[in-house]
Amino acid sequence: MDIKDTLTEAIEAAAKSAIADGVFPEGELPKVILEVPPQKEFGDFATNFAMQSARVFHKAPRQIAEELVKRIEGDWLDHAQIAGPGFLNFYLKGNVLYDSFQKILEAGESYGQLPKKDAPKIQVEYVSANPTGLLHVGHGRGAAAGSALVNLLRAAGFPVESEYYINDAGNQMNNLARSVNARYLELLGQEVEFPEDGYHGQDIIDTAQRIIDKEGDKYLAMSDEERLEIFKDLAYVEKLATLKEDLASFNVTFDNWFSERTLHPEAVKAAVKILQDNGNIYEKDGALWLKSTAYGDDKDRVVIRDNGVPTYLAADIAYHHNKYERGFDRLINIWGADHHGYVCRVKAAMDALGHDSNKLTVLLLQMVALYRGGELVKMSKRTGQSVTLNELMEEVGTDAARYFFLMRSLDSQLDFDLDLAKKKSNDNPVYYIQYAHARICSIFRQCKETGLSLSDKPELSLLTDESELDLIKKIEEYPEEIERAARDYAPQRIARYSYDLASAFHSFYNKCRIVGVEPKLAEARLALVTVTAHVIRHSLGILGVSAPEQM
Repeated sequence: MDIKDTLTEAIEAAAKSAIADGVFPEGELPKVILEVPPQKEFGDFATNFAMQSARVFHKAPRQIAEELVKRIEGDWLDHAQIAGPGFLNFYLKGNVLYDSFQKILEAGESYGQLPKKDAPKIQVEYVSANPTGLLHVGHGRGAAAGSALVNLLRAAGFPVESEYYINDAGNQMNNLARSVNARYLELLGQEVEFPEDGYHGQDIIDTAQRIIDKEGDKYLAMSDEERLEIFKDLAYVEKLATLKEDLASFNVTFDNWFSERTLHPEAVKAAVKILQDNGNIYEKDGALWLKSTAYGDDKDRVVIRDNGVPTYLAADIAYHHNKYERGFDRLINIWGADHHGYVCRVKAAMDALGHDSNKLTVLLLQMVALYRGGELVKMSKRTGQSVTLNELMEEVGTDAARYFFLMRSLDSQLDFDLDLAKKKSNDNPVYYIQYAHARICSIFRQCKETGLSLSDKPELSLLTDESELDLIKKIEEYPEEIERAARDYAPQRIARYSYDLASAFHSFYNKCRIVGVEPKLAEARLALVTVTAHVIRHSLGILGVSAPEQM
């Protein structure tokens, strides 16, 4: 148990003691929230618990705080003070911080991996772009966010499965085939009218050219129907392979790739039959309609068209039914903001099927705006279309792209400064963090040269400089930061934490030498930077960003 847990229990015990003595009335205690005060004169930790419990205990916050202070005890506490309208500031004894840090040192590489018994099984589905073209920067933000969320939840102790839903059925695949076919014919000198709803990207031309390079004009003799079927499969295989390669280059992999094709027709029919049997589907104008208004939607939705063809919603109903049937306790989808209106109908369908729609959380991803030289970048220089994820990686690198995508919450618009992302200076946040790790690795090399090594029991009480204590406190915040970030599905908290940790390290580095100082102090400082390096690596690992040893 760390000191924050100990302090939380002491505050709760003090409140319960006051209730037992009749000083406070019975009531549900608010959650104890402890913060590190921005100024050191306000103690090591502070809480607004007295103010939060005023409604429960029907007393002024300062009265509550005074009663709590009288009842909080522990050999770890130097003293507590009441500040302002009822803040409680706690001042710990000097040995507490060092004892806690010694446990972190002993935890080694496991520090940051939180144990959790009987944790709910979570599935995270993200990206899920149609395999009809290249991934663009919007997909990149979703890929960074989804993979970082998976890493974060796993660090917080949850069993997590990541999934990519391949939209490989329906009109988009037919449009892909028609687009490749048109480019194939054009490249072979045939006159052809490009399909109105076709895909216009350079990658379609490249696909057609590769077919010609490999097979020549052998498909010209075929009928359009035969050629379209062949091109649909050839293009699909190529596009999916390219998509997987680009994601792998972006440090994104999936535990499962789920093909929409496997849902047609049987799984779709089965889901529709369940809804028919339980009275949640009715027929109107020859179509089958879901009674989604009965479950909070603004109107009922067509599931099977009057021509017998399933809608996209039908496949999504079957897909999400499949997810529930696989036994996940929580389902998290990351969708683009343009799917906002779709959330309610999918949740309605799950309730109609008899599932608990509260198990499904949809995180909506806002747009990305790229800026270069202060000007908005709208199109790719290479293709004239949207800037691709691959182009972004080529320009700024995978690490910078991922970190910049993760600096802001998913539900906020992201302005991505390409010039800043390429800077090799402290102005660039990811460079600033990575440089901290590289500096520590340089320290390790110097220590090795001088024969200084890490001690199992360094004299941590020698770490008394303000910068040393600040760095220790920042490190000790890490498990709680993971816990909070996982609770809120907020990997941006880890991005901010890693920056703050790097800042604390740089301040320490500028004040405190390791090589050349008294041996016991050198050992203690080496222990401090060893743990710092681990936490930087761990936090960057959650973000999917590398921790270089040299820069």
